[in-house]
Amino acid sequence: MNDITQQGQLADIARDYYLGQLTITQLSEKYQLSRYLITKALNEARAAGIVRITINSPIDRNTELETRFTELFPHTNTMIIKDAATTNADIENIIDFAAAEIQRHIKSSEIVGVSWGGTLMNIINRFQTDVRDDLVFTQFMGDNLKYSSAIGATPLVQRAAAKYGSSYLTIPAPLYVLNDTVREQLKNEPALANVFEQCGKMDMLFTGIGTIDSVNSIRVWHQSLNEIFENVDRQEIVGMLYGRPYSIDGQILTPKSDKLFGASVAALLEVPCRIGVVKSKFKARAMLGALRGSLLTDIITNEAVANRVLLELDNN
Repeated sequence: MNDITQQGQLADIARDYYLGQLTITQLSEKYQLSRYLITKALNEARAAGIVRITINSPIDRNTELETRFTELFPHTNTMIIKDAATTNADIENIIDFAAAEIQRHIKSSEIVGVSWGGTLMNIINRFQTDVRDDLVFTQFMGDNLKYSSAIGATPLVQRAAAKYGSSYLTIPAPLYVLNDTVREQLKNEPALANVFEQCGKMDMLFTGIGTIDSVNSIRVWHQSLNEIFENVDRQEIVGMLYGRPYSIDGQILTPKSDKLFGASVAALLEVPCRIGVVKSKFKARAMLGALRGSLLTDIITNEAVANRVLLELDNN
């Protein structure tokens, strides 16, 4: 292959990946090259200047504010991005920083749990490609059944795995199963037993922090909300993590009536690295509850959200 042809193919592969949004596997099939060679080609395209990535402004952190959060919430590492000039730039900075930070942890991980949501989809889309045959991405709770959306749990775990050319595991069952017997017996089915075994070995997981609206917006769950959150005072719910509601003090509100189909809260809280991303000031109370309950080991947010959390703390 001469230099001109090589440069041309590098450009074609880069164009298909960055603009055409083809995955490593799809590129491998299209160009009849191994995943390793596709990843190498993408790296060479950047090194040769065929692909140029421009960062308009540095992503700075407010270390003074981070120190204050460490003093207030010593069990959680809070990373606080300095506010940008616009809301869109704020969101972009959080997504870019979160993608890099999560990938830094993935480097030393073998089993990675993935939640669902628009924030996570954007983060995964910013992942740099790599080849990790030893890596497994897994769901740790059932499908949210948001059929009209591209941000359900299964597409995200597949999308993350595609970035690494790695394998993935899904939980092909509803997020909530009301029948207690069915829910417990399903975990022992051969098709699901391996997933739950791997969930118990997760090195890390990453997730957004939700609110009750994230569940209430899905018709099937809205219609069964009383049964899903049996004996729960919904006025106490400030946030949702791992599919469970929790209070402003960080207490999971469904310890004796947990209808979620997935890894237990106890198992999830044993995962060594649990990264949450918050980019909306409207989730400040939810973030405060997560901090108080040490529900996450790491939280990524910005100054605007962090300052709103401090206001909420003064009011509570």
